[in-house]
Amino acid sequence: MIPCGDKMLSLVIPVYKNEASLDRLLKALTELKRNLCVGFEVVWVIDGSPDRSLEILRQRLGGMHFPSRIVVLSRNFGAFNAIAAGLRQGSGDYFAVMAADVQEPPELVIEFARTLHDNEADIVFGTRERRSDPWLSDVASRLFWTIYRKFVVRDMPRGGVDIFGCTRTIRDHVVSFPESNTNIIALLFWLGFRRRFITYERAARREGESAWTVMKKVRYAVDSIFSFTDLPIQVLLSAGVVGITVASIFGAVLLVARLLRQIPVPGYTAIVLSVVFFGGLTSLGLGIVGQYLWLTLQNARRRPNYVIAETEEVPGSRR
Repeated sequence: MIPCGDKMLSLVIPVYKNEASLDRLLKALTELKRNLCVGFEVVWVIDGSPDRSLEILRQRLGGMHFPSRIVVLSRNFGAFNAIAAGLRQGSGDYFAVMAADVQEPPELVIEFARTLHDNEADIVFGTRERRSDPWLSDVASRLFWTIYRKFVVRDMPRGGVDIFGCTRTIRDHVVSFPESNTNIIALLFWLGFRRRFITYERAARREGESAWTVMKKVRYAVDSIFSFTDLPIQVLLSAGVVGITVASIFGAVLLVARLLRQIPVPGYTAIVLSVVFFGGLTSLGLGIVGQYLWLTLQNARRRPNYVIAETEEVPGSRR
C-alpha cells in the first residue's frame, strides 16, 4: 500500500464487447480500491460497444465504492482513440490504462500508482513476460514485435505494451497531439521522459472472444509503421536503386550480345519478366506514397479522433 495523500489516480478502461467480463472486472476494481491509498476514479469509455456493456455499467456502478465517469462515444473509433478520450476526461494527478477483459492483473495499477507517487518515473509500462495465448497468435505476435523493435521503436519491449501509467504532465502532452491514426504507446516512447518497466504474465481470456481481430492488428501495424518511421519509403527507394542497377547491367549485357550477333531472336521471356517486375515495383511505390498522402490528408482535415455523445458522473457508494 502506498502512502496516503491528496493525490488522485484516474484509471481509464475502454469498453467494447466486454459485457461478459464486467462482473469480474468490477470485483477486481473493488479489491484494487481497498489496496490503493490514493484518491481513485474510473473513466469508462464506451467505444461504440454493440452489447449490453453500457446498460450493465449504469446498473452496477452506483453500488461501487469508487466514483466513475462514463464516456459514451458516438461510434467505434478504435482502442487508441478511446484511450485518448478517457485520458482527456480524467481529473487525476496520475493516470493508468487497463483493458476490460482482465487479462492484465489489476495489481499492476497499484504498482503504477506507487511508482508515480514516489516520483520514480514519469511513465510506467507493463511488459508481458509470458502470455497465455494460442501458439499461432503467440508466434505472430513475437514476429511482429521483433520487426517493430528493429525498424520502428527500438526501445519497445520484446512482448510489446498494452497497459501503462503516467503523470498528469505526460497525459497533457499525449492528448495535445492532433494527429490522426496514431499509436499512443509509440507516442509515449517518442516523448522520452523517465520510464520504468514492470513485467507481468498475461492471463488467458475467460469470457467471450477478443475484439482485436486480424484486420485490426494489420491496421495497427500499418498505422504504427507509417506514423513513426519512413522505413517503407527507404525500402522502396532501395528496391528502386537495386532494380535500376540490375536492369542497367542486364540491358548492357543484352546490348553487347546483340552487337555480337549472339541473339538471333529478341527474348520474349526477358521482356515479360522485366515488365512484370517493374510494374509490380511501380504499384508498390504508388501504394506506399498513397498511404503517406492519406495520412497527410487525414491530419490536414483536422477532424476530431473521436466524438463524445454523452458523459455521466456516477459518485459511487460511500458505505
